Amino acid sequence: MHLVMARVKLEIPQTFHFATEIPIRISDINYGGHLGNDAVLSLLHEARIRMLMEYGWSEFNIEEAGIIMTDSVIVYKSEAFYGESMRMQIAVKDFSTYGCDFYYLIRERETGREVARAKTGIAFFNYQERKLLVAPEKFRQQFEK
Repeated sequence: MHLVMARVKLEIPQTFHFATEIPIRISDINYGGHLGNDAVLSLLHEARIRMLMEYGWSEFNIEEAGIIMTDSVIVYKSEAFYGESMRMQIAVKDFSTYGCDFYYLIRERETGREVARAKTGIAFFNYQERKLLVAPEKFRQQFEK
């Protein structure tokens, strides 16, 4: 019996709004001796927080709205190892009434080797009232220009 598994494909935008560098920590390494899949989601989170801070926001205050993750996709391209540093690039696109998508391109800093590409969907959220909020216009304008 021959099994064929469908692969997730993720197209990454050509232009990015932010880039940062994050070194791989020993706690990011799994029993296979390489960057663990759970650690990749943590790297995305760190990069997203750094980007928001660059624009004067936080995950709890983007023009008085918080954000909550609605989905995530990670496509692995190569292994990464302890001691390597990742160049994380982020593009913000695909706005809807209540949210948008963050696209990430992760490359090893020195060689440029692609390690992973990812997308996280976010929705704007009021944590006190536990309800969705309309995407703040200033945030939308920052990334749609």
